[in-house]
Amino acid sequence: MARVAKKKNTHEPDLKAFFDYLNEVSTEKGLSRDEVVETFKGSLITAYQRKYGVDANLEVIMDREKPEIAVICWRKVMEPVLNPAQEISTVEAEKIQPGIKEGEVLEVRENPFDFSRIGATNVRQILLQRLKELEREILYNDFKTREGDLVNGYFLRWRDKDLMYIDLGKLEGVMPRREQIPNEKFRPGDRVKAVIKLVELRREKSREPGPFVTLSRASGDFVKKLFEMEIPEIYDGVVEITGIARYAGYRTKILVRSNRMDVDPVGACVGVRGVRIQSVVRELGNERIDIVNDTGNVSDIIASAMSPATVTEVRVDPSTREALVLVPDDQQSKAIGNGGQNVRLASQLSGYKLTVKTLSQFNEEMASPEARARLEQLFSQAPAEPEEEYTPLVELPDLSPRINSLLEAAGIKSVEQLVETGLEDLERILGAATARHVQRIVAEVVEVTE
Repeated sequence: MARVAKKKNTHEPDLKAFFDYLNEVSTEKGLSRDEVVETFKGSLITAYQRKYGVDANLEVIMDREKPEIAVICWRKVMEPVLNPAQEISTVEAEKIQPGIKEGEVLEVRENPFDFSRIGATNVRQILLQRLKELEREILYNDFKTREGDLVNGYFLRWRDKDLMYIDLGKLEGVMPRREQIPNEKFRPGDRVKAVIKLVELRREKSREPGPFVTLSRASGDFVKKLFEMEIPEIYDGVVEITGIARYAGYRTKILVRSNRMDVDPVGACVGVRGVRIQSVVRELGNERIDIVNDTGNVSDIIASAMSPATVTEVRVDPSTREALVLVPDDQQSKAIGNGGQNVRLASQLSGYKLTVKTLSQFNEEMASPEARARLEQLFSQAPAEPEEEYTPLVELPDLSPRINSLLEAAGIKSVEQLVETGLEDLERILGAATARHVQRIVAEVVEVTE
């Protein structure tokens, strides 16, 4: 039988087309061209390390202008050869470069497109694998910086009726049962708003490729971000959320503080006829929201946090961070809430352990001398410090009742406090002209001693 020698394919590869292909890959994957080129170089290095050895001295040349793609391997001519990855015998070197001497360095330039079929397949697999890893790393870095941010996605599917998958565009986010609002129902394509709670590149015992983005609608941060989105004063920092306690799907209590005297923090959050807060309530599936003014007074905060119950008195023990809350007999169920929900949220918001008693229970216990002594000892008021002498504002001449009331509303209730207040603060309280007028009066009447 006649044998026909297989003709060697002498067709040169279209290198310009290959460089164009790398550009297409970078666009398709959302990567920079340099990142794709470096990834391809790394793939070639890894493939040729399998041929020459892990310690081989390799370099990849990629020149779009020539165009040229080559892999260079340097090996020192040695006798005997101790490290085959970096050294070559004189006999083998002579076959490649006649006349080369021992001690010289042999440069072998290879065309990757002449690589064996198996080698070329390895290059392709390594390149695709590294591009996927690079994609995952870029996505991870992008979403990691957005932890705590509000995102919009589309419901995709359930898994085991427990885990929700949300389409976030570039990847899928997951929402475990504990991060969901109870009894919420979604259908494929429904818009889902959530906060990014956690971003992980890899998970233990997971065979799925990352990154993993965990979303939440049950956290307090989700409510906080909704308020920032709906309330301009919170977004601008005029009103600050200082605390949140939440039982997802049922009730949320929010502690707010105003950084400007002329802005009511509770009113800013509620809006005219409750317009502002209603948009948040709708997003939360009609979850009840209580907004508490952070006055800085623990008793007032606890009393407000017990809403919707009416509180008669709050006795606070700062040393143990415990408080006794007294309510009318008909308010006990409201104060405690379903399953103790209301009092627990108020406790979380205030940071105090709360004990709720009705007036009848309290009076009955107080009838016992021993119980009365224990209660008085537990919730006794700290000994009052001797008050310093101060001069009322009314003793300053030419200060109108209006100016006095504005100063007192700002917490300036004595001449001594007024002296310590700077012009800038006074201008913010009274206006520029009135502030200068008040300072002139102080300078004329008050004698300041160090």
